[in-house]
Amino acid sequence: GMHGAWLTLVGYGAAFVVFMPFARLSVTAVLRCRADVLALMLAAGWTNLAFVLAVLEGEVVRVVLLFYLSPIWAVLLGRWLLGERLSRSTWVMLGLGLGGALVMLWDPAVGRAPLNRADLLALTAGIAFALNNVMTRRITGLGIPAKTQLAWLGVVVVSAVFILVQPVDLPDAPAFAWWTTVLLGVCGFLLSTLAVVYGVTHMPVQRSAVIMLFELVVGAASAWWLAGEVVTLQEWIGGMLILSAALIAIVQEEQSK
Repeated sequence: GMHGAWLTLVGYGAAFVVFMPFARLSVTAVLRCRADVLALMLAAGWTNLAFVLAVLEGEVVRVVLLFYLSPIWAVLLGRWLLGERLSRSTWVMLGLGLGGALVMLWDPAVGRAPLNRADLLALTAGIAFALNNVMTRRITGLGIPAKTQLAWLGVVVVSAVFILVQPVDLPDAPAFAWWTTVLLGVCGFLLSTLAVVYGVTHMPVQRSAVIMLFELVVGAASAWWLAGEVVTLQEWIGGMLILSAALIAIVQEEQSK
């Protein structure tokens, strides 16, 4: 098989190369907001790499639920970086979201909520995803194609650094696996990233994050159908609390208009 870091590097590298003629990157415009661009690249790089690794190592539903604490982080980052207003319901949202995560992770046998590697990857991927969305909106001097290309470059760089630091050996995979990964990058990563960047550029951070909660439904169905994963009652309760927090985020945004 192919390690998740190599899959991410090759897939997003292919998307980066194919989209290069359409990016219309302006060096001057990039340098003008270089700090924000760097934050965007690092956030995009880590959220994609960490999420892929988490899904490969952990239970899909659990990983996706922890990842989608991202609306909470998006609200806090939106306040800090974009000056978006917060209402008192923010504290309710924070309590529900973090409480849901605690319920889902709690292990009665040890009296605490131990985090495994996949859990940590999913949580940090969600934080990075929120930062990625906020920075995408914050950078107004670059168009959607340019921001997309920079995000992909960030994924390539972060994945390459991860492979060197770990280190991760070059996969002994057949040519079919490599070409399939390239096809995934061009047909999957390219189109999905363009859709995400367009959405978060043209709507408030909270709304875009909640709309993408539909991925949870798809992930749960896929995990049950393809991997035979079963969601426990404890995970259902924690998941409902997390989803409730995410929905409060969009209601809060609507009321602030």
